[in-house]
Amino acid sequence: MRIGELARLTGVSARSLRYYEEQGLVHSTRSVGGQRHYPPTAATRVEIIRRLFEAGLGSRMIARLLPCVESDDTAVAEDAFTAMTGERDRLTAEIDRLVEARASLDELIEINTRHRQRIGAA
Repeated sequence: MRIGELARLTGVSARSLRYYEEQGLVHSTRSVGGQRHYPPTAATRVEIIRRLFEAGLGSRMIARLLPCVESDDTAVAEDAFTAMTGERDRLTAEIDRLVEARASLDELIEINTRHRQRIGAA
């Protein structure tokens, strides 16, 4: 299938599909005229890639996880599991850091509110 058809089928823009290809996440062949042609399995692969991007993963991590989709090798599946749980742990740590930053900002807002009340009352 050509890039426009794959884009319509998956809801992913042609620009994104070209990016996926640049990153080695999907592969196509070229016609004599230079048009990209994707295999029938590309739609499923693009859906998986889209979901991984929506989960906040970057293209390098996605490239690491994709072999798991196509392999029955337990070592490949274990590597993907380790990578995903590591990424989840990284996100959890970032969320915790953001919660702490928000709490600090809340304290500063409260201090500022009291200050504004004092100078407004004077």
